[in-house]
Amino acid sequence: MERLTRRAVATIRENYHEPLALDDLARSVMMSKFHFIRVFQRTTGVTPGRFLSAVRLHEAKSLLIHSSLNVAEISARVGYSSASTFSRRFTAAVGLSPTRFRRAGRCDTLEGPRITPAPAGCGALGSVAGTVRTPERSRYPVCLGLFDGPILQGQPVAWTTLDRAEAFELRSVPPGAWHLHAVTLGARATGDQWGDSPLLVGTVGPVHVDAGVRTRADVTLRREDWTRPPVLLALPGFGSRPARPPADGACPAAPHAPGGGLRVPRQRSAAGA
Repeated sequence: MERLTRRAVATIRENYHEPLALDDLARSVMMSKFHFIRVFQRTTGVTPGRFLSAVRLHEAKSLLIHSSLNVAEISARVGYSSASTFSRRFTAAVGLSPTRFRRAGRCDTLEGPRITPAPAGCGALGSVAGTVRTPERSRYPVCLGLFDGPILQGQPVAWTTLDRAEAFELRSVPPGAWHLHAVTLGARATGDQWGDSPLLVGTVGPVHVDAGVRTRADVTLRREDWTRPPVLLALPGFGSRPARPPADGACPAAPHAPGGGLRVPRQRSAAGA
């Protein structure tokens, strides 16, 4: 099953700019669409539709940093037929509008994410404490936060930056089920002409937080692999981290496509959104 999911992920990453349909992806790995959704989510942690949306927005981040295309052109290049829909989804996921991300990312002046305040009247708050571990040394800070989903995007309910992989505590956490995300930069390979350090990422969740309770959650950072949807949130010190541009410096041509996600059967639309 992992081999079939890997094939589907490769199709998404290579054809994100096209109007990919869930039926087509499921057929390519010889599964029913609903079984395909379950298998894909079991391996990657998200549905095919959410993975596709994350890839599209991540590619948009790269184009904003590495090209001179305007926002409308970029939205079309990554598979959106509506520039306004693209801008709205980009802003919600990345934390900055496309224009602000381009300006801040090129200068590497990104600030930490805004924290979603606890709802009024939610009562006592909890906390999450644990240790960040990494199998390889890093001289970069670790960004750590609690989010409402398995993709590192949107606004955290709690957030901190550590000097290194070490013990942490996130306080004033609203009760609920949250995903703990951590990310830093690893050591780049010797002789890498691009000079980029690989992302080290870790996710634990859902972490159930109760009022007045200190919940334990440890997270281990590892290099990104094919199963992980891209990191979308704009992070301080990561302004130039989106995917590298094509080797020849050209942006791949892409047709206009319906924006945002896979077409999922009406009766199960929530499963693939």
